[in-house]
Amino acid sequence: MKYYLIAGERSGDFHAASLMSELQQQDPQAEFRFWGGDQMQAVGGTQVRHYQEMAIMGFWEAATSLLKFRGYLKQVQQDLLQYKPDVLILVDYAGFNLRVAKFAKAQGIKVFYYISPKIWAWNQSRVHTVKKLVDKMFVILPFEKEFYQRFGYDVDYIGNPIADSVAEHQTSPDFYQRNHLDPKRPIIAVLPGSRKQEIEEMLYEMTAIIPPFLDYQFIVAGVDNLDPNYYAHFERNNVRIIFDQTYDLLAHAKAALVTSGTATLETALFDVPQVVCYRTSAVSYAIGKAVIKVPYISLVNLIADKEVVKELIQGDFNSRNLVTELKKVTADEAFIAQQKAGYAEIREKLGQQNSAEKAAKLMVGYLKK
Repeated sequence: MKYYLIAGERSGDFHAASLMSELQQQDPQAEFRFWGGDQMQAVGGTQVRHYQEMAIMGFWEAATSLLKFRGYLKQVQQDLLQYKPDVLILVDYAGFNLRVAKFAKAQGIKVFYYISPKIWAWNQSRVHTVKKLVDKMFVILPFEKEFYQRFGYDVDYIGNPIADSVAEHQTSPDFYQRNHLDPKRPIIAVLPGSRKQEIEEMLYEMTAIIPPFLDYQFIVAGVDNLDPNYYAHFERNNVRIIFDQTYDLLAHAKAALVTSGTATLETALFDVPQVVCYRTSAVSYAIGKAVIKVPYISLVNLIADKEVVKELIQGDFNSRNLVTELKKVTADEAFIAQQKAGYAEIREKLGQQNSAEKAAKLMVGYLKK
């Protein structure tokens, strides 16, 4: 069968690549055409555009990129008509993907959604649009199934791929030596995100709090979709950049500063005490505050349905608060124990189900009906 996939971000590229590998196992004749990244490309198929061209953070930034996105939308519409896939598989990235879904549905193309858009966080009325446009929805957070059920929409919970990948990770035994790190000094992991825009908002502040933590080494998780030279001006005494070793970094970290996103859940699943950070433009923050309907921004707190990790958002994200909270997750044993107890609850809620394999089996089964 012919599969057309769209992933607009780094995490979507990772999840879509895992799904594609499993689809190949279930459907040996699988052909892929996609908008995605390097990990999807490694699986095989034809890449139309790289997600780097589409990575925008924030409501205001998305609005100012409207003309560019209209051009992308027109391109994908033409491409779908020419390729004639058996199914369109959309991966998160709601602002763009729901528009593609509307077009595909009108053309009689079957639409699957892998990893739900976060409509439960804001504009929940969009669930009615999703019901009309999406033939099958595959969700990775337990509360998402309950959310959709409230609207009479039956979706498939397939487990969480992050939980699977963390459980499968084999930690490198030579991590310190390979990266020329001091094995006697504990590590504070700094995870500033994967998009240049968010890194610029976060990383200076995250690495400006070194003096009270001179006994630690701050290790920044760099990503290879950005030029290594871009990170050079962040590196200084006691701050090192390592690339594409996030899981090994977390496996060795004593604590972490994490930009809100998938990385907060990864950090929790590695049982690393953390402080969640987030800042965007003033306009985007004002819009977001007006429309977001959930009490937290981190996946950790959303899954737990309570505050497990401290969230420093916008004005609260400053050096003084960072120092205060980082001291708690490095030195306050009672606080650390409480946070790790919350992590244990999250692991129990998520379970481990080999989510990509489960999704692929369901998808192929639905397509063969």
